[in-house]
Amino acid sequence: MEKIVSTIIPILSSVRSTLMARKNVVATGVGYKVTAGKKTDQLSIICSVEQKEPSSKLSGSDLLPQAIEGIPTDVVATGRIRAFQPPTDRYRPAPGGVSIGHFEITAGTLGCLVQKDGQTYILSNNHVLANSNDAAIGDPILQPGPYDGGTNPADKIAELSEFVPIHFTDSQSQCPIANGIADLCNGLAFLSGSNSRLQAISTQAEKNLVDAAIARPLKPSDIKNEILNVGTIAGSAEGELGMAIKKSGRTTGFTTGEIQQVDVTVSVQYGGGKVAQFSDQLLAGAMSQGGDSGSAVLNEENRLIGLLFAGSDQTTIINRIQNVFTALGVSL
Repeated sequence: MEKIVSTIIPILSSVRSTLMARKNVVATGVGYKVTAGKKTDQLSIICSVEQKEPSSKLSGSDLLPQAIEGIPTDVVATGRIRAFQPPTDRYRPAPGGVSIGHFEITAGTLGCLVQKDGQTYILSNNHVLANSNDAAIGDPILQPGPYDGGTNPADKIAELSEFVPIHFTDSQSQCPIANGIADLCNGLAFLSGSNSRLQAISTQAEKNLVDAAIARPLKPSDIKNEILNVGTIAGSAEGELGMAIKKSGRTTGFTTGEIQQVDVTVSVQYGGGKVAQFSDQLLAGAMSQGGDSGSAVLNEENRLIGLLFAGSDQTTIINRIQNVFTALGVSL
């Protein structure tokens, strides 16, 4: 096979400049001819074009011959080929998969666009858009996030609209009454010579299902309804055990993985020693790092299955998208 390719390359080299000068041609190379949407085993000279056009709209000089020196040709539509911006750059319009964040955090990932009451919103995590419950509705949302150079108001793209509160549990209770009772009992124990001691422990009042928030864009033209290096979302689906998944995030870009566990209950550490327990989560392997929080997670058919929000060096934790939609009252 390599010998056959090596005989085609000199032929392509002799006509490359002529082919590249034709209308819409953005690339030329050697590859397998595609017929009726299926790859054949026939090697050909391939011209990639921004978009295919009917022969009637092309001049004679722009038409590609069916063969060049006996080598068949093929035309493939690839769209405009451009240099990829890193997801930490400033984007206008901004797609999913790029840096974003509340003006008082570092940076996370813009997940995707959702709808509520006829309005379009940006979807990401609470800890990305709402500073882990510490934000106020209407706070500035920056793209890129502050860690990536975003400043307020120059890079303000949206305002915080709504978030699902995260219910934290600390190892030691902050309740003064409980702590007072514990101190009194410990004092009595000391006077009686007992070595036993009590500590007031707080419990999590409610279970967490999602770490999610939405922000209202300042202008419709500032956002783009697609995900960087993924494309448009083709609907939603249930995340299932063994499902192949993918995401585009601020830190690790486009990565793929597999759902390894379902019905996961997990304790997640946040800043300042705060811990929250989440139930009904999806768990995948190592496909994310810090800063990827908020990434939309899709299956192979580009159907949205979850919202990435936590992980470790070996795991990625994902909110089920159905729980996110229900909690925020949003849809695609």
